[in-house]
Amino acid sequence: MAKLPLIGEVGRVPEEGLAGLDHNFLTARIEEVVNWSRARSCWPATFGLACCAIEMMAAGGAHYDLARYGMEVFRASPRQADLMIVAGRVSQKMAPVLRQIYDQMAEPKWVISMGVCASSGGMFNNYAIVQGVDQIVPVDVYAPGCPPGPETLMHAIVTLHGLIENGEITRRRDSSEAGGAGIMVEQRDGQTASKMVITK
Repeated sequence: MAKLPLIGEVGRVPEEGLAGLDHNFLTARIEEVVNWSRARSCWPATFGLACCAIEMMAAGGAHYDLARYGMEVFRASPRQADLMIVAGRVSQKMAPVLRQIYDQMAEPKWVISMGVCASSGGMFNNYAIVQGVDQIVPVDVYAPGCPPGPETLMHAIVTLHGLIENGEITRRRDSSEAGGAGIMVEQRDGQTASKMVITK
């Protein structure tokens, strides 16, 4: 009787997921289906800290209808969420809390940095405010503005969905030293366009 291989020996699937499978016509299609379903089932964990949170709430309202992307319920538990929207300035005291919530989120997880305060500290260039949330968590998409309107946030979400679906986000994360994809979208609301400078 032939000895059956252990679970960890069969294509290394338990440790590496789909990356452990050799790609052929069947597994390539499975990966496309998985990416498609991930892009359409993002559940956001809100991290509203300042005025950007008001714009994020407006995006969830009836006028902008975030529900058409399947994201109408912002999760209160990080274990039920896979998208963190950091909306507003992050203080030094709040940074460990933000990291703890990020660590408790389900894998794979994504981060959108909303507004210049979350992205680069904004006008708060002092010791009390983190000068860019990418120092705490890897950021995939930056939404510029002070504050960015719901249109800009929705543009960032749609951009993130496209990157998840075509697999580009994982390739960018692997090549980035910061860990996140680091995509910056353009401002889509009626505010005056301003260039956001991200300092490392």
